[in-house]
Amino acid sequence: MKNIAALQAVVTADGFDREPTVAELDAIETEMPVILARVELLDAQIVTLDRTPTELYERRIRRSRRRVLAARRELANQAVTGGAA
Repeated sequence: MKNIAALQAVVTADGFDREPTVAELDAIETEMPVILARVELLDAQIVTLDRTPTELYERRIRRSRRRVLAARRELANQAVTGGAA
């Protein structure tokens, strides 16, 4: 029986064992407002999982959704204008 594990490690190790490129880091930095807004929305939704949502929680979720939409709109506008905002 032939063992192929060593051959697979050589083939797959290169793609996974590297640092992010400058372009990838720039893309993450550009999308960071959207990421943070979505995390805030997720936090607001998680709070309501084990409790009855009150008016305060509902407002927090609505506010978080608006922030996500605003961040996505800003990101889309940057893409259309070429980043010159």
